Amino acid sequence: MSSVSISNPTLDSPSSPPQPAAVMRFAVLGSGSGGNAAIIECGDLRLMVDAGLSAKQLSTRIRLLGLEPSQLDGILLTHEHGDHVRGLRVFLKQFQVPVYATPATARVVKETGIAGGTWKLFEAGNPFAIGDAVIESFAIQHDAVDPVGFVIGHRERRLGLLSDAGFVTRSMSAQLKGLNSLFVEANYDDDLLEADTKRPWSIKQRISSRHGHLSNAQVRDLIQEIAHPGLVRVVLGHLSSDCNSPEVVLRHLRECLDGLGHGLTQLHCARQDEPSQWFGID
Repeated sequence: MSSVSISNPTLDSPSSPPQPAAVMRFAVLGSGSGGNAAIIECGDLRLMVDAGLSAKQLSTRIRLLGLEPSQLDGILLTHEHGDHVRGLRVFLKQFQVPVYATPATARVVKETGIAGGTWKLFEAGNPFAIGDAVIESFAIQHDAVDPVGFVIGHRERRLGLLSDAGFVTRSMSAQLKGLNSLFVEANYDDDLLEADTKRPWSIKQRISSRHGHLSNAQVRDLIQEIAHPGLVRVVLGHLSSDCNSPEVVLRHLRECLDGLGHGLTQLHCARQDEPSQWFGID
């Protein structure tokens, strides 16, 4: 395994002539307890965040978006849980794509039987470059060995990705300020989780703990902290099929954004069973 070179990357030097705008966009291949993955395109660079769907589904859904899996330039891992890495072993046998992870996450994932792949290691908090993209990672709170969130920058555009976090710290909020787009987990509604009769009390405690998942209320608080006129889009993911619904979370966050004077910020919910559309990052 190799370490990622850290060099305070910049995309253009002050003396560089202006360059034409390059496309930056993203799509969610699937999001939920059944598996999570997303694709980010920065000009000619294509990255996948997590690989929690089966390798077959990852390939199928990438192709539905008009790409080939062999076009990927890297896979970024947030953490080692099965719904984020389930398809990685078979996918790496089929496609030679570098995997970027923290040392602890890489060690635990490789212990599950992944024998191949080129692993590039980074420490949470240290930015690094992949092609023309700058990757900023930050530590989050979850019941995993070394979970991280990401901010991916390309030219003047910034996309934040935050999933599987029990709560939002001040440092996490600071990392997510100034975004153009955000993908964030909205796992459960407090009232629906409390009323759920399928889950025992211990599971409910784990979900709502400081190392569990984000609720609609916690996402609302985060949005209140980071919303600004340049935040064009928020995509919500990892919704519980029993303890949340698109209608509930969209209503709460629409009211929040409208109340803040950001009625133009678009809201979307990612699905488990099919990929989203491409979302442009302006």
